[in-house]
Amino acid sequence: MRCSNCKAENPGGKKFCGKCGARLGGRCPKCGAENPPDDTFCGDCGAALGAPASAKESDTAPLRVIEAPDPEKLEGERKTVTALFADIKGSTELEQDLDPEEARAIVDPLTM
Repeated sequence: MRCSNCKAENPGGKKFCGKCGARLGGRCPKCGAENPPDDTFCGDCGAALGAPASAKESDTAPLRVIEAPDPEKLEGERKTVTALFADIKGSTELEQDLDPEEARAIVDPLTM
């Protein structure tokens, strides 16, 4: 079989080129016709040729699921956090048409 990438001749039945490593064209499982390596469907009968090489050989690592430890086994220090939110009446309407820097310049002196 001739490689479509580097045109080297390869023995029959091989899936990858011995010279450049490119995937060699495959035979259609339905009609047996030769197809280019990048084709997803057979050019003669339209049957699916299988998943492309990029879908079979994923570059991403598989996901690992790690269970959370029991709360009793957690170590460390717990701290109480207080969050404060303040709103100035009418500030939203005032700032609506202003540039963010201009709005901050008006509101910042009031929050100190």
